[in-house]
Amino acid sequence: MAGKIDAHLADLGITLPQATAPVANYVPYVIAGNLVHISGQITMENGELKFVGKLGADYDVETGQKAARLCALNLVAQLKAAIGDLDKVTRVVKLNAFVNSAPSFVDQPKVVNGASDTMVEIFSDAGKHARSAVGVASLPLGVAVEIDGIFEIAN
Repeated sequence: MAGKIDAHLADLGITLPQATAPVANYVPYVIAGNLVHISGQITMENGELKFVGKLGADYDVETGQKAARLCALNLVAQLKAAIGDLDKVTRVVKLNAFVNSAPSFVDQPKVVNGASDTMVEIFSDAGKHARSAVGVASLPLGVAVEIDGIFEIAN
């Protein structure tokens, strides 16, 4: 039986991607007390890399927002794999976002809004969170965006 969040995702027309396995020596998530720490999620969709390149060189802000949204959906997919029922989520606590940026690119916060807006779209007020939006010189596999997250769950 689908929960309220699963039904809400269906109403929004959102299908979560398959949670991906780690590609190095780490785990996809750690549950510590009532917090779930999700490892960095990149722009992977159906086993295929998307959005490979730099913001401000290869992509504009709007495309970067789409990349950040995909990272957010991958975070939620990993969260569901970790806890089973997304209705257990009481709060999106924090997102740490890394944007593969050309040297002069300064709109990382606008790019990361693509992920923040997605969390609020899915979890409503519980999706409002603290965050960091950092420009970096490169990211794994050359992707445009990587985001990790911390989520609070009901015990």
